[in-house]
Amino acid sequence: MHWTTIIYCGILTYLTRFSMIFFLKKDILNEKTKKVLSYVPSAIFPAIIFPPIFLDATGSIDIDSNPKILAAIIAIIIGYFSRSIIVTILVGLASYWFLIFVYYQ
Repeated sequence: MHWTTIIYCGILTYLTRFSMIFFLKKDILNEKTKKVLSYVPSAIFPAIIFPPIFLDATGSIDIDSNPKILAAIIAIIIGYFSRSIIVTILVGLASYWFLIFVYYQ
């Protein structure tokens, strides 16, 4: 019963997202709408990224002795200079792991 519900929800989600791509033609949107929609990724990205970095398990802000903040700063600097997503992810993960296993022990 649970798996069929999950499968139905997945199919419904896929169909609703696919219908917007399939039925909505690119020339239907005017230039003003395209310009407004171009800001959506940069507005959503911080809302997804910043809470896991700055909040602890209880939901309060944790700035003191937080290795995620330093690892994020290192990843931002590496990402700015390397312009490579893979390098940024690898360096960010390596710096975070180094900080939690070596520095914050």
